[in-house]
Amino acid sequence: MRRVWALVGVVGGVLAIGLIWFALQAVALGGPGKQVIVTVNPGDSLSTIAAELHSAGVINSSLAFRADLVIFGAPTVLPGSYEIAQNSSFAHVTSILSNGPNVQEVTVRPGLTLHEVALQVASAVGNTYAEAFLKDATAAAAASPYHPNGSLEGLIGSGQYIITPTMTPAQLLARMESSFHSLASAVGLSPTTTVEGLSAYQVVIAASIVEKEGYYPRNMPKVARVIFNRLARGGPLQMDATVLYALGRDGGAVTHAMLQTPSPYNTYLTSGLTPTPICTVSSDSLDAVLHAPPGPWLYFTVIDKSGTEAFATTFAQQLANEKIAASRGIG
Repeated sequence: MRRVWALVGVVGGVLAIGLIWFALQAVALGGPGKQVIVTVNPGDSLSTIAAELHSAGVINSSLAFRADLVIFGAPTVLPGSYEIAQNSSFAHVTSILSNGPNVQEVTVRPGLTLHEVALQVASAVGNTYAEAFLKDATAAAAASPYHPNGSLEGLIGSGQYIITPTMTPAQLLARMESSFHSLASAVGLSPTTTVEGLSAYQVVIAASIVEKEGYYPRNMPKVARVIFNRLARGGPLQMDATVLYALGRDGGAVTHAMLQTPSPYNTYLTSGLTPTPICTVSSDSLDAVLHAPPGPWLYFTVIDKSGTEAFATTFAQQLANEKIAASRGIG
């Protein structure tokens, strides 16, 4: 009988130790640490999620966390990214996971306007946040070393941006500005750069037009030279993308009626560059303007369905290229 009670005592002691260990894991002594992001992929099992949480330092034991889910119930975890503090209690982790992803992503591609970026922000985190983002962009323009014309258009960097629950619109914008400065520096552009009579800000404006008109990197250097040649000639640039920007459109055919739109962005009616960039630029378009190849070209047009552009010096050559394009179903 003594052996039985001894065995019971041993088992009881082991259980007590186990319960104490489990409790210590569940409550996370020492308080929460820094915020980290854990991403749940479609199809991830709770075991996989627990392992990711442990790897990120959110929980101290994936085994204890899985036991907690068995005892107290497992939440439905939606795919996405979650910001959670390291060394969190199991209850806190479960609460975060139960409410769905709390981290959103916004992807800024070259060619997007600031307004289009704001629409993505609105879709991710709501209209109020997006409105504050645009308001902060106007304020940030006044402090930009590029001395923009009242707008931060063209002065944010492309890339993926994570919006955490604690990130303010101003902080998001600051990251986008920092990304642009890194991009510009990588291709040799600084606020004091001048190229063929253009200031650094005008270089960005020209690059934004190259971005929309050249579209593919292989076309961009010669498009940049066309812009320089037309500026030197003193006439209007006559770039369709600027007219579309004035109309708040992205792509599509430009009609004769559109060309009559009164706007400082209509480069058919106004000589010189547009007042601001017309989109987010890429390293390719910036580099094309900074290192435009020599050449006499004044015209260009797309001549095949792969987006290849043909360049011409005379209007007669341009008309010939347009005939080639038409014969291939372009135009």
